[in-house]
Amino acid sequence: MPKGMQFARRRKGITNYRKRLALLKSGIPRAVVRFSNAKVSIQIIEFANEGDKVLAAANSNDVTGMGWKGSKTNVPVSYLSGMLAAKRALKAGVSSAVLDIGRVTPTSGGRAFATLKGLVDGGLEVPHSNDLYPDDSRINGAHISDKMSKDFEKVMKKIEGVKK
Repeated sequence: MPKGMQFARRRKGITNYRKRLALLKSGIPRAVVRFSNAKVSIQIIEFANEGDKVLAAANSNDVTGMGWKGSKTNVPVSYLSGMLAAKRALKAGVSSAVLDIGRVTPTSGGRAFATLKGLVDGGLEVPHSNDLYPDDSRINGAHISDKMSKDFEKVMKKIEGVKK
């Protein structure tokens, strides 16, 4: 294999190997948050030599199945997806994780930190700083519309009803 071909994922900007290695050395499962144009995905992943194991997962399509009618990529659905992933992780026996947002630029008040707040509010222990969170009005969708905040409350009650 030619020398420059070893790290194609690094060359394409898909994987930051230094950050990944630091996260893996912690020995704590990773809360992997990824955003596409269509949805938000959260997976609680544990490292294994034969390949990473997904312990729990949730995405914005799951939240849509619970009655969410808004966008599948905005701040409120990111929070709800994070909370659902935390509930599923607790059910699978995972109580703590480290946040892995990959190549996303960390912007305080953004979707990545709305997801983090959802994970923490759902009961998962994740090391963080509270000043990164979006405002409550952004999390519940009040900045978009009143109807969205009503949908948020309805879905929130369903997620909180999920047994740990």
